[in-house]
Amino acid sequence: MKILIDTNIIIHREASSVVHNDVGILFRWIDNLHYKKCVHPISVEELNQHKDPKTKKAINLKLGNYNILKTIAPLSEEVKKLSEKFDNCQNDINDTIILNELFEKRVDLIITEDKKLHQKASSLGISGNIFSIDAFLEKVTAENPEFTEYKILSVKKEYFGNIDLAHPFFSSLKNNYSGFKKWFNKKSDETAYVCRSDKDLMAFLYLKVENKDENYFDIEPQFLPKKRLKIGTLKVALNGFRLGERFLKIVFDNAIRFNVQEIYVTIFKEGIEQEILINLLEDFGFSFHGYKNSVDGKESVYVRKIDKTVKKNEPRLSYPFLSTSGNVFIVPIYPQYHTELFPDSILNNESPFDFIENEPYRNAISKVYISRSFERNLCAGDLIVFYRTGGYYKGVVSTIGIVENIITDINSEKEFIRLCRKRSVFTDKELSEHWNYRIYIRPFIVNFLYSYSLPKRINLKRLIEIGVISDINSVPRGFEKITTQNFKDILRECQADESIVVD
Repeated sequence: MKILIDTNIIIHREASSVVHNDVGILFRWIDNLHYKKCVHPISVEELNQHKDPKTKKAINLKLGNYNILKTIAPLSEEVKKLSEKFDNCQNDINDTIILNELFEKRVDLIITEDKKLHQKASSLGISGNIFSIDAFLEKVTAENPEFTEYKILSVKKEYFGNIDLAHPFFSSLKNNYSGFKKWFNKKSDETAYVCRSDKDLMAFLYLKVENKDENYFDIEPQFLPKKRLKIGTLKVALNGFRLGERFLKIVFDNAIRFNVQEIYVTIFKEGIEQEILINLLEDFGFSFHGYKNSVDGKESVYVRKIDKTVKKNEPRLSYPFLSTSGNVFIVPIYPQYHTELFPDSILNNESPFDFIENEPYRNAISKVYISRSFERNLCAGDLIVFYRTGGYYKGVVSTIGIVENIITDINSEKEFIRLCRKRSVFTDKELSEHWNYRIYIRPFIVNFLYSYSLPKRINLKRLIEIGVISDINSVPRGFEKITTQNFKDILRECQADESIVVD
């Protein structure tokens, strides 16, 4: 298999003598699977235009580790039309020329963090063969579990003082911020969210609530007085386990808990790590605000408003808020899959140690539900109440999701498995069984956002008493519509924070 690697990834990997562990994981996977690491001649030209002569020399010495494409494919007519529509500068044109190699099937995959390249690939119908680093790691991890390095991943809060600052995980933060060590040590009695694989750190998150009197003299344009949640530090190692989304959900949960008006983060310097983080933040509604002046230079400031409005057709941009302006559905989920898919909705009688974060679908905010329901008229922004089956007393409602989209037009088992694999609780074998279970009624896919875990669980008995379900024989078997009043009754009975509902 020939994998074409984008210019920025090569720069990040080869620009210095420092081994970047995150991208190093990507390259180890490619080598272990005996794939060819390819570089486009245009990337070589771009690398040789680097301003730093030492960097340029270091990269050229290491280009021998790659397969440089010997020829460049002529642009197809479809790609020419795409270029006329999307390309505004030489860099855009270069990206299109690189993408053309995939369109013409001269390479099998492209790995890039460039969002515009992903959008172009989608327009050409080849998005299934272009991956971000984390998405590629997720794919090969699912396909090759015997090679997986991370056996135990768990998220918990720890005191700064118990976290080893000398761990290589913190190297990039110490290199970028001259005062990071001093700042970290001053926080010794405060807590942060961490994720470990055995003893290795894989992710770190520090949050700070700031009130309206906070001084923002060093941010331009200056912030207006508001209650804010600051993402003080967020670093996630690349590993294919969607830890970025897992930690972003923690951010949103805290924003709701502390009733803030905005979330913000400052990001220093350019590089592949920062590009990955910015892409994730922008996917969930963060936008560039301006700059913060620090002793190390200018830091970019990204802000996400928590203004309690809902963008029904783009629910990520107003996540985690809910609107009942669309339909509300209740749908069953079997106990063996429930906490696998919704780790924050764990029941009191379940052990958290059985649901450690070593599967991508557990960590993802965006998840997949597979159904053969007769009801298929779900739209973006519709709400889903998940009912964990279990009978009259043990069956409970636990979780609320927001529909992103549904996919009903699926042409093959291979396509079905590809579409589900990243965010489904099922193995490839189980997905194959689902596809072939009833060949006259093929399953469809609901992509949804894992939005809210209900604080208190009410059982089937109570759902019948308050009129959500008519009787024990009417337990949902697929997607069943319920009324807005039914939904509000569930929120009230479950002692939910009703401020998440915006109408």
